[in-house]
Amino acid sequence: MNVTALVVMDMLNSYDHDDADLLAKSVEEVVGPLAALIRQAEERDDVELVYVNDNHGDFAAGPAELTRRALEGRRPDLVEPILPPEGCAFLPKVRHSAFYGTSLDYLLRRKGVGTVVLAGQVTEQCVLYSALDAYVREFDVRVAADCVAHIHADLAEAAMRMMTCNMRAEAAPGEHCL
Repeated sequence: MNVTALVVMDMLNSYDHDDADLLAKSVEEVVGPLAALIRQAEERDDVELVYVNDNHGDFAAGPAELTRRALEGRRPDLVEPILPPEGCAFLPKVRHSAFYGTSLDYLLRRKGVGTVVLAGQVTEQCVLYSALDAYVREFDVRVAADCVAHIHADLAEAAMRMMTCNMRAEAAPGEHCL
């Protein structure tokens, strides 16, 4: 069986940082399609759903704590629709890439994943760096274009172009990525 992984990045966010207002405006547009993509992934036997989320420097914080903080933040309406489903893999991260310092590569290989679908935030940072790390690890890369949020639209556009041109990533609406 050809297994695909949907990697949802950094959506547990309290939106209390410098660029939060710009980011939240973009997240408002993607939270609906992303919630639908997550539901689609849950219904499929050939899709591994993996959440990877910044721990914001708190190495004791696990999924429950990161979820609590996000729900108590400034925009719980952007968090509630995309909460990690019961039993899905959840990996904390400390830097931009979902692969850096995490067991994501090991998990994907253990599950027989050949294609990685990236969704979440921020297109011009974490999504871009995760796409590069997936590409150099020889995974097929897809970006759910309507399920990634940005801070700066121009940089996000450039990042998407870099991912499709330099990393052979396929960019498509989420509903066509799995």
